[in-house]
Amino acid sequence: MKMSETRQIAASPAEVYAALLDPDMLIKCVPGATEVTGSPEEGFEATVVQKVGPVKATFKGQVTMTDMVPDQSIKISGEGKGGAAGFAKGEADVTLAAVDGGTELSYDVEAKVGGKLAQLGSRIIDGFAKKMADQFFNNLQETLEGPAEDAPAEAAEEAPEAEAAAEPAEAEEEAEEEAEDVLEKAYGQLYHRHITPLAVERNMGSFLG
Repeated sequence: MKMSETRQIAASPAEVYAALLDPDMLIKCVPGATEVTGSPEEGFEATVVQKVGPVKATFKGQVTMTDMVPDQSIKISGEGKGGAAGFAKGEADVTLAAVDGGTELSYDVEAKVGGKLAQLGSRIIDGFAKKMADQFFNNLQETLEGPAEDAPAEAAEEAPEAEAAAEPAEAEEEAEEEAEDVLEKAYGQLYHRHITPLAVERNMGSFLG
């Protein structure tokens, strides 16, 4: 399974490069990572919990950084064993280029699986590999850039729409309450004007009779 993609990140190449070498950043970026320890020079030890199709496994393995050109490019290689589920390994060639507003990050990824995982079929495996790569670089981008600036604006735009949608329902509810009040008053008047006098008359007749 091979895939390539390019994206722009609102951070300098130096910041992106440093993030790729930071274990605290890696644990935030690797989907399902529960532990990442080590250093770029000696490699990282990682524990990742993932579900591939119907198979859920805990992978323990190593991540190494090679072909390192500061602020320009790096190769990230990883391999993990998931017990009876089998193993997964892959590598990503990442290049960084300065552009207006930040960094253009490009990557070529190749992934392989073995053991029980290989029996799931290429469609599931390819989909899983693509999801892992997309999530990793999405997490990297979101962590470096922070929350989207347009999120509060979108919320502000949605608020008037929600209020507008609620107004007809509130008006309808008020109308129903008013109608109930009118019926209750009308019933009360009917009771006092007709039913009550009739009941008194019948009781008096029974008493006198």
